Amino acid sequence: MARRRKHWGWGYEDEAVSAADAAGASALVEERLGFAAQAPEEPVPLEAAALRAPRPLPPPPAGVPWDVSDHARATHAWGKSYLDVVRALRGRFDHAPDAVARPGDECQVAVVLEWATEHGVAVVPYGGGTSVVGGVTPAVDGPVVSLDLGALDAVLEVDPVSRAARVQAGILGPELERRLREHDLTLRHFPQSFELSTLGGWIATRAGGHFATGPTHIDDLVESVRALTPAGTWASRRLPGSGAGPSPDRWLLGSEGVLGVITEAWVRVQPRPRHRASRAVRLPSLELGAEAVRTIVQAGLRPANCRLVDAAEAAFSGAGDGRHALLVLGFESVDAPVDGLLARGLELCAEAGGTWDEPAGAGHREGAAGAWREAFLRAPYLRDVLVMLGVLTETFETAVTWERLPALHAAVRDAARGALGDERALVTCRITHAYPDGCAPYFTVLAPARRGDEEAQWWAVKRAASEALLAAGGTITHHHAVGRDHRPWYDRQRPDPFADALRAAKAAVDPAGILNPGVLVDPLALPPS
Repeated sequence: MARRRKHWGWGYEDEAVSAADAAGASALVEERLGFAAQAPEEPVPLEAAALRAPRPLPPPPAGVPWDVSDHARATHAWGKSYLDVVRALRGRFDHAPDAVARPGDECQVAVVLEWATEHGVAVVPYGGGTSVVGGVTPAVDGPVVSLDLGALDAVLEVDPVSRAARVQAGILGPELERRLREHDLTLRHFPQSFELSTLGGWIATRAGGHFATGPTHIDDLVESVRALTPAGTWASRRLPGSGAGPSPDRWLLGSEGVLGVITEAWVRVQPRPRHRASRAVRLPSLELGAEAVRTIVQAGLRPANCRLVDAAEAAFSGAGDGRHALLVLGFESVDAPVDGLLARGLELCAEAGGTWDEPAGAGHREGAAGAWREAFLRAPYLRDVLVMLGVLTETFETAVTWERLPALHAAVRDAARGALGDERALVTCRITHAYPDGCAPYFTVLAPARRGDEEAQWWAVKRAASEALLAAGGTITHHHAVGRDHRPWYDRQRPDPFADALRAAKAAVDPAGILNPGVLVDPLALPPS
């Protein structure tokens, strides 16, 4: 029997954490965060949840698997933001779709779009449901169907000569890597949501993997994209590069389901790395660590991993002592040993006051680096426990040029703390991705939740941090996408003529405005008939 996803939080039903299990983590929360956990809150069972009856829909298209069960509708009502988890924990599913369509192939996707256009039913494309910005929440007026692409999960072709693979959009990260491993290949794209997110979702949201330099955004790994729109098929030619006008697949990257339903893509793959070397470097401060990172990337070393974590976050993850920032620096190669690259990188770290321990054995993932990696992978599960224990936990990520980093860091940290108004709150920062001209700071907020008032508390810190990072020259998102939550700041960030062009493009391919209404743009008002 297939494993079922939890109706709240992260993961599957057989991984559910009880209130008693959460209570066992209370002491650790106080030790690591410096404030006491609250009494653990038991999740509301699905059968006791507030789930309205589905609105009447026209008869569904013949042959398309259709699901109106409470479990299907509840698990497609929210993504995985902090507020989504809190609401679902308490049995709230305000925006449950009226049905979940599960097409088995591209033809059935086309049939659903034709049916929805004819009957005026909104369609929200759904991959793994891991959005943390409201991107898959069917918060629309009128009837709505969640279009689950999970059955489109095949690797259709592998081209070992050009090193590319043709892959369906609904495949989950682990299954994609398993299938590519059969050919000794890998995509090397590992977002934190990797376990439960899909290729189509990565493309639709311009996801970023955990590799800090080089090809990190899915943009860099896409060779061509195929999508279905109410107006027809949108497919780009498979090419290593092209100067022929605006790129068709670049339009689909980051389109978040408003221009079409991504059904497959050719992606660039590579042989599995055979040479690796890494160290965990202690640095006196985040500021000196950032200087080391900048020097490394501007020297052209291109480390696979170059993640810098401030002292507080290093301590919380169990990777540091709370007195030093921690830089996880790693190199890898298909072709040749990388020890020389690591040695040069460490020299540059030493110039910034960095120190490190030599590994006791052959394993480079032991010690602080291994602890950080484990914390990174388990973070979505840990968040569920923190929510049950009454801890507000949220993240804000951005990108900014190097010269603006110090001011942005201070502004966002101070704005978040000020909005929370609680001296116990922690605001930590790490640098997740690095470029020659800038980096991606990633902030984590941890504070006692005001139970029953989490929504107001969350929005207060969300607005404050978003205003601060935009004013300091950052982007509203580096790799979490726009969704519904980031719309106000995205609207201010983009040029108005571009917004007009995007609305016109949507009107051309989705004239009835059925695809994910309210995300990225509001549809053009149609003239009265």
